[in-house]
Amino acid sequence: MDTGVDDIGYGRQFEGWYDRLIPDDRLTAEAVKGLQARHPAPEAGTLEFGVGTGRIAIPLSRSVGHVTGVDSSPEMLDALRVKLKDGGDVTPVHGDIRDYTSESRYGMVYSVCATLSCLTTPEDQQRAVQCAADLLVPGGRLVIETHNKPAIVRLHEGLTRTTYFVPYPEPGTGVQTHSTLLDGGLWQCSHILYQSDGTTRVGNELTRLTTPDDVDGYARAAGLEPEARMSRWDGTPYSEQAPLFMCCYVKP
Repeated sequence: MDTGVDDIGYGRQFEGWYDRLIPDDRLTAEAVKGLQARHPAPEAGTLEFGVGTGRIAIPLSRSVGHVTGVDSSPEMLDALRVKLKDGGDVTPVHGDIRDYTSESRYGMVYSVCATLSCLTTPEDQQRAVQCAADLLVPGGRLVIETHNKPAIVRLHEGLTRTTYFVPYPEPGTGVQTHSTLLDGGLWQCSHILYQSDGTTRVGNELTRLTTPDDVDGYARAAGLEPEARMSRWDGTPYSEQAPLFMCCYVKP
């Protein structure tokens, strides 16, 4: 059935093991705390672009109230609905963050874990930021977390391709990533998850690397005012060495 939503197939690849890619609960807790602290008006509502399995939205809803979560992946939204049986005030919505519309307006719109980078052209990234800006109340805040281009390029040490392994606490487990820098600022990653039972899972990602200057440009074009650049949710200032960056914007 044609839903009118352009799904890149991310959820189909990572169904059942997406949450294993980010097993460090500390990272989730830091993001939730940082978003809560920067929410200008929880009573005005909260919207997440790229809600996925609810890793952020569910715990955030416990502190700021109801969260609306938009995602193009039916599989991710199904996983979110399963989690919600154990609690959380989140409404899953199947939609495209480039053209999502609603009669509601929100005190905060946020997009984390490089959702913006999953849009692989500047035009589509601009559309998503414009869409978010349109959904904010005056004084509302847009928060974006995404890959930091200088750090990713540095990781390759001058090479086009590299491979790295992140071990997990359980013996014999971890994720191996085969990473390739492509023309046009694109970044291809193939992840292999090694599980304790000896099985593996494979998933591929194609993203477009950005800098804070890029995202600032999108925000200004959407009528938002840049407010802050960070390398960590605790407010640590932006650094080119950080693998991710966070930017905050305010709607006048």
